[in-house]
Amino acid sequence: MSKRYRIQFPPADLDELGQDEVFFYLLDGTDKRKIRLHDYDEMYRFPGLYEQVVYERLKCHSPSKVRDVLVSAMEQSGKRFTENRVLDFGAGNGKAAEVLNEVGVARLVGVDIIPEAEEAAERDRPGIYDAYYTADFCNLTAEQREELSSWSLDCLVTVAALGFGDIPPEAFMEAFNLIDENGWVAFNIKESFLERRDSTGFSKLIRELMFSNYLKLYHLERYRHRISVDGKPLYYYAFGGRKRGNVTKEFLAEVGV
Repeated sequence: MSKRYRIQFPPADLDELGQDEVFFYLLDGTDKRKIRLHDYDEMYRFPGLYEQVVYERLKCHSPSKVRDVLVSAMEQSGKRFTENRVLDFGAGNGKAAEVLNEVGVARLVGVDIIPEAEEAAERDRPGIYDAYYTADFCNLTAEQREELSSWSLDCLVTVAALGFGDIPPEAFMEAFNLIDENGWVAFNIKESFLERRDSTGFSKLIRELMFSNYLKLYHLERYRHRISVDGKPLYYYAFGGRKRGNVTKEFLAEVGV
């Protein structure tokens, strides 16, 4: 059983804070440590803390939702999910891998940019990945790209890692282009990022990509990602589709990336 932590959310009105700015306090005797929800390197140092805060207290169920949307998309084409060679991009400490393994995959490769994520995955869920890489997908070396390509990956899964600066658009496109032709793609994104009034580069990229010649949409579902620290629902979209081709530099330039 994982260690239980004493945590405290601030009592003040948090409406003016962005979703990626929300924090909590980790209490240990007289010590009071402030940690942002997006301070992954700090969170992963404490076994079970991320799960206790995000999945238990804030009721997040995005890993299973993204998985189910992907399975639904594949079933529409008569494909078996268990035959996939999956790239878990922005893998963190392996929660998404855990739910993917509940239905089974052929191969599962994890990738994250911070070494604390790989260390936490090996500590908390040993053996769940066939391989795990700490890598910056904006600056992949030729050796890293060759090794990742050797897995013949045909499915890209990204859970709760897009749109807050955690994964740059260029990095996501690098991962997308590593997937085989006609491979499968599943991710989730905050609902506001799909609104036209959001003119950020990442928002424009995702909107254009989802309905472009590079992807075929099979399943798009709005759902409650989790609750906020003050109990309000936060809604996301889960996307499941099939890759049609590699994204070109010309396309990225058109959308301003």
